[in-house]
Amino acid sequence: MNRESFAAGERLVSPAYVRQGCEARRSHEHLIRQLLEKGKCPEDGWDESTLELFLHELAIMDSNNFLGNCGVGEREGRVASSLVARRHYRFIHGIGRSGDIAAVQPKAAGSSLLNKITNSLVLDIIKLAGVHTVANCFVVPVATGMSLTLCFLTLRHKRPKAKYIIWPRIDQKSCFKSMITAGFEPVVIENVLEGDELRTDLKAVETKLQELGPDNVLCIHSTTSCFAPRVPDRLEELAVICANYDIPHIVNNAYGVQSSKCMHLIQQGARVGRIDAFVQSLDKNFMVPVGGAIIAGFNDAFIQEISKMYPGRASASPSLDILITLLSLGSNGYKKLLKERKELFSYLSNQLKKLSEAYNERLLHTPRNPISLAVTLKTLDEYHDKAVTQLGSMLFTRQVSGARVVPLGSVQTVSGYTFRGFMSHTNNYPCAYLNAASAIGMKMQDVDLFVKRLDKCLKTVRKVQNKDSDVSGVDNYDKTEDVDIEEMALKLDNNVLLDTYKDASS
Repeated sequence: MNRESFAAGERLVSPAYVRQGCEARRSHEHLIRQLLEKGKCPEDGWDESTLELFLHELAIMDSNNFLGNCGVGEREGRVASSLVARRHYRFIHGIGRSGDIAAVQPKAAGSSLLNKITNSLVLDIIKLAGVHTVANCFVVPVATGMSLTLCFLTLRHKRPKAKYIIWPRIDQKSCFKSMITAGFEPVVIENVLEGDELRTDLKAVETKLQELGPDNVLCIHSTTSCFAPRVPDRLEELAVICANYDIPHIVNNAYGVQSSKCMHLIQQGARVGRIDAFVQSLDKNFMVPVGGAIIAGFNDAFIQEISKMYPGRASASPSLDILITLLSLGSNGYKKLLKERKELFSYLSNQLKKLSEAYNERLLHTPRNPISLAVTLKTLDEYHDKAVTQLGSMLFTRQVSGARVVPLGSVQTVSGYTFRGFMSHTNNYPCAYLNAASAIGMKMQDVDLFVKRLDKCLKTVRKVQNKDSDVSGVDNYDKTEDVDIEEMALKLDNNVLLDTYKDASS
């Protein structure tokens, strides 16, 4: 309602009451105006009524929501289901145009404005998280792997002779397949063991770069966030190598926004050397549905080139999800989540250390990994070669998600490349282990319940060890104490459990 509408309302209701309602609306509009003027995440989160007012105001700027609109083209924002329309707040046109995902659509001013505001807010949050000199970023409606592929394809035009990507090994399929999908040959650099940690072999990287020839190398593809005992790559040193050899540098920062240490590494790498772009997941860092990522960098022109590489228009859903989330949280709310995650990491570390020592195991010493932890499973592995994977299946049936057990000697072929010791980031890690991570949104009760269930599983396996040398006896073991739904789950067929766990962990 505008001034004229309120004035008309005063003829029907007491002017004093109408003026009060008008002032209430102005408070909502003030928040919206500040957002549009500053382009930054508000300190305090918005209430839902302000959010819905804002989204409604944007949606009615799109031509599909015009009263009396007559569309005679093949893409006019037509939606068969009203439920689908409401799910998307009637933003039907998507974002971008056929030549550029960041371009403005003439018949979708509201969706275009939503896209611009979202990218501006995300840029503000990346700076808040620690990468203060980032120049530009945009939300892309594909997950991390495809976003990396987009970066590599953009570099292809700049380096037409290049056919290799140098990649310090991390056992995660999507980042590996992102290079294959882009049509390049990954050159895997094995990590080196320093104490318990797996770290970047800088000498091997530089030697391979010289051997292949800088002109034949598209880029170095490094990683920050990862599963322990691997730790973030030596980004500063790699950035210096890239600067010295004039080689692009793409960083997989999948769930690194939530870690001040990962973000600091990116900032320092850009300061002392070269980082062209870094890619992060929306769902892992901001607790939104899977399907979006952020591509960011320190050169505005290069980030714009990547956005123009995206073919066609794109879904606005990831942009809408992250916009709603950031406006709901506010910068203070997001900072609070980051603080809680860091505190829970210490709590999880202490709890796992206590539990591991009770079973003659130990928490691996990986101080450079700020998110993931690993506990040895030596006693299980020494007892029976299937005991480690059996523990994983037991946790999975107890509804423990995210934890992963890593046995010795696992072999996996990915896109024609065979990895020995797959999931451990190296050919021969000294022991089997179990991973757990403290990620954003985790609660203390999640840690407590996980440790309790892990304790039960370890006790059950130990009892089976004492009773029978056949680890499959876990499923037939007569459980008389603490019988509940978790224990009942263990009665399921062991082979089915094992296959299910393997599928879930990979």
